[in-house]
Amino acid sequence: MNSRKKQLDLINQLLDIMDELRLKCPWDKKQTFQTLRTLTIEEVHELSEAIMEKNNSKIMSELGDIFLHIIFYSKIASDDNIFDIGDVTHLLCEKLINRHPHIYGDIKVSNVNDVKNNWELIKLKEGNKSIFSGIPESLPEIIKALRIQDKASGVGFEWKNSNDVWKKFKEEENEFLEAIHLKDKSSIENEFGDLMFSLINYARFIKIDPDMALRKSNKKFVDRFKYMEKEIKLKNKSINSMNLEDMNFYWREAKKNI
Repeated sequence: MNSRKKQLDLINQLLDIMDELRLKCPWDKKQTFQTLRTLTIEEVHELSEAIMEKNNSKIMSELGDIFLHIIFYSKIASDDNIFDIGDVTHLLCEKLINRHPHIYGDIKVSNVNDVKNNWELIKLKEGNKSIFSGIPESLPEIIKALRIQDKASGVGFEWKNSNDVWKKFKEEENEFLEAIHLKDKSSIENEFGDLMFSLINYARFIKIDPDMALRKSNKKFVDRFKYMEKEIKLKNKSINSMNLEDMNFYWREAKKNI
């Protein structure tokens, strides 16, 4: 591992490289907040995939790409005399110190929930109009639902146990089925949303990441379907000309192997 001095030297080298690229590289010179935005989103997704793959070398590489973007945005702002990486770092340090009064102040905490509760209260004191103010509208909806539920839990608005959460899910299921029975499309959509929200909340309660669970199921389905396609092709058949019963035969074989 690198010493603190070596780490700081490497960060300083990165800052020097960024200065030179913005001065000499035609592509780097043209970049703005807007042109980098979608690239940053892509890098975050690549990091997420590396984490799910538990690939440490890839995680390190993707973290570097995201770190570059932080430096890049700061350099763009610095060129326009808005702020620089020092301002970004200073603001972050102040935020971390202010939101950890149990470390840098005289607040006493007993557990993680106390820390989360303090965090939300401090953010409200900092000017947030609601505990949900920091949740981006553009978040994927499953993750957004988790963050909403977690935020509400952080101020004590929470179910007592997982059994109560499951009862709520079953209640929402009945309301969804009733909407289907009435053939009310608007109600069906609304009740389905409530049903999903409740199921995500149950996953949170039993310590399951619903986004990860769905990703795994998506991958499993795709892998099985690809296996089925391969086996059908080996038999010199076309999946497009097969009926459902024939496809189900190969699907069952895929399930045995994947």
